[in-house]
Amino acid sequence: MEKIFIPHPFPYQGSKRNIAAQILPYIPKDTYRVIEPFCGTGAISIACAAYGISRQFILNDLNQPLIALWQTILENPEQLATEYQSLWFLQQNNSKEFFLKIRDQFNQTHQPHHFLYLLARIVKGSVRYNSNGEFNQSADNRRLGMKPDLMRKNILSVSHMMKNKTSLLSLDFSEVIAQSTDTDIIYLDPPYQGTSGKRDQRYLEGLSFNDFVDVLYEMKLKNKMFLISYDGMTGNKVHGKKLPENLKLKHFYINAGKSSQDILLGRKNVTFESLYLSEALQDKLLLSKHIAKQDQNDQKELRFA
Repeated sequence: MEKIFIPHPFPYQGSKRNIAAQILPYIPKDTYRVIEPFCGTGAISIACAAYGISRQFILNDLNQPLIALWQTILENPEQLATEYQSLWFLQQNNSKEFFLKIRDQFNQTHQPHHFLYLLARIVKGSVRYNSNGEFNQSADNRRLGMKPDLMRKNILSVSHMMKNKTSLLSLDFSEVIAQSTDTDIIYLDPPYQGTSGKRDQRYLEGLSFNDFVDVLYEMKLKNKMFLISYDGMTGNKVHGKKLPENLKLKHFYINAGKSSQDILLGRKNVTFESLYLSEALQDKLLLSKHIAKQDQNDQKELRFA
């Protein structure tokens, strides 16, 4: 796949921006709509839009301020970029104190430009909330966040590609999937694997392994086409449980490279992330490959006729 500029609107831990090019070949080129029930940065949808793979998108996330930020990116990108620029320059004298001030304001008002600034400054782009639902992640005080000119370029590029093509929702992922059709491609990238419970300080709400698998069984029965990023491994360390074999998913690993933390510590371990394909999507890809091969044969016959 030819490499092109793929903008990213904000940093976010777990974003698939760096491996999107390895995931896109498993999304049929004639896809009309891509759905991301756990959208985050919407990295796969953005990459699809950049390569012209899909014409419509649904971005969903339970984190309502995140969806509000997405709405502002799509509808008021210039204003958002200008507001971010103002905050970025205002922090210069005392960035640590300024970050805490903006964090307090965000927890009171949930303004999108405040959230964007916080995402640009926090440690590893890792969103954290306390038990009261308040944003409580600390700043990475070694840096001031993405420079305003690059932020503006990314925001305007994403808005240009996605505006009027994207629907935004803030529902439970199962509700979004229930609204999907058999022709949609659904990309699932859950926030974390939890074996029990619904609460985790890293997110507004967690997701248990069993609840997730139950929905996947329903999707399988309804012949939905979907991809899942879920578990993985770094060196000999395995991250999370693999999904059940009786879901009949095609499983393989994607090379995600070295984590920033491993690089800082001088480690050589490479992270591999799992990708799972549903049976319906496997069938669709095989059909698409067969059609493409048939088209090539037809073209050869025309040339030699």
